[in-house]
Amino acid sequence: MTYAIEVDVAAPVEMYDALHAEVIRRSGGTFAGLLVHIGRATATGFQVLEIWETEDKFQQFNVEVLWPVMAELAGDSTAAPPAQTTEQFDVHGLILTGAERIT
Repeated sequence: MTYAIEVDVAAPVEMYDALHAEVIRRSGGTFAGLLVHIGRATATGFQVLEIWETEDKFQQFNVEVLWPVMAELAGDSTAAPPAQTTEQFDVHGLILTGAERIT
């Protein structure tokens, strides 16, 4: 079953850009189980929408890739992380070009 998540972060979109670039550099842009990733600027910061094959693959990516990159980019900062809201959502239709219908 697919796992979909929306994260709204109250931080400059440049923070997303730096994080995204470093994640791509370290991983080569290949993430087992990731079906869709969209990052976009919003009026209050940035938003990330992702759809994964499973929640386990999403969590594995966070532990192995995302959180280490975030910690490194934060350096020794003791500042609180930017405010964010996270919401899981059900996918009622997903069609990937060149692929069969997933859900």
